[in-house]
Amino acid sequence: MSSTELPETRTADTAPPAPRPRAVRVADGEELRSVALPGLTLTVRSRPGDRSGLPPALYVHGLGGSSQNWSALMPLLADLVDGEAVDLPGFGDSPPPDDGNYSVTGHARAVIRLLDAAGRGPVHLFGNSMGGAVATRVAAVRPDLVRTLTLVSPALPELRAQRTAWPTALLAVPGVAGLFARLSRDWTAEQRVRGVLSLCYGDPGRVTEEGLRHAVEEMERRLELPYFWDAMARSSRGIVDAYTLGGQHGLWRQAERVLAPTLLIYGGRDRLVSYRMARRAAAAFRSSRLLSLPDAGHVAMMEYPETVAAAARDLIADHDARHDGS
Repeated sequence: MSSTELPETRTADTAPPAPRPRAVRVADGEELRSVALPGLTLTVRSRPGDRSGLPPALYVHGLGGSSQNWSALMPLLADLVDGEAVDLPGFGDSPPPDDGNYSVTGHARAVIRLLDAAGRGPVHLFGNSMGGAVATRVAAVRPDLVRTLTLVSPALPELRAQRTAWPTALLAVPGVAGLFARLSRDWTAEQRVRGVLSLCYGDPGRVTEEGLRHAVEEMERRLELPYFWDAMARSSRGIVDAYTLGGQHGLWRQAERVLAPTLLIYGGRDRLVSYRMARRAAAAFRSSRLLSLPDAGHVAMMEYPETVAAAARDLIADHDARHDGS
């Protein structure tokens, strides 16, 4: 080896190694693990139950979210369920799927494959926003995997979406996500987070300084991921496509097929899923109960975790009482 061929020397056409993304935050009492499936790797955030033998629960986040969206709720139910929250493909700490399928059906298949591989079903299934659509599809096609279903602002088709939801839908248009990424490249992570909070919370002032700091750190981490905008754009497109499906594959038709007792939670200040959809959803799910939170936004489980936990406890307790025959 000559002096010009030292190991640290790079030729002009050799790219430097990509920096490793910073570590994902794990709250006290939580555990992270990676589940490798054919063509798919999922990160799962666990909040073990307070004692052994508790029934399992699975939490599914929405568009742009991650398993961390359930960190406020999971400990409030740890005496009742053995909880796990999944990072859907391309979100949180889960890499993109090998097949690039970010459709609602693709995400639902990922959840089903996770449950089948772990043998944890049937579970008490929770879903928020896009995760609510995913959970609805899972409950409809695999009723054997679901004990109860809790949906927080589920992304079910609306004929007239609120104007505040239009920018999210526009991400589905080819090229828009890349354009937005370029136009917003000078925005700080804190500016982005504050924009998300104003869109998703009924009252952004409820977010603590510590919560804001953690959200900014997570945003900084996500922006380092080379597939961040692609996952957002393709998943947005998946939601729009799911809205246009008719027949037995339509989300409202599948909602009617759900057998599991269902809790529906809607926020009166939700700027992404219209509060007016609550009545239609309550009529569509055959065994449903409705919790309306006039001051909540799109992520009630983060904004009002105690209230959401109380309603979920009632649903789970009623199911368990019937299941035990007591």
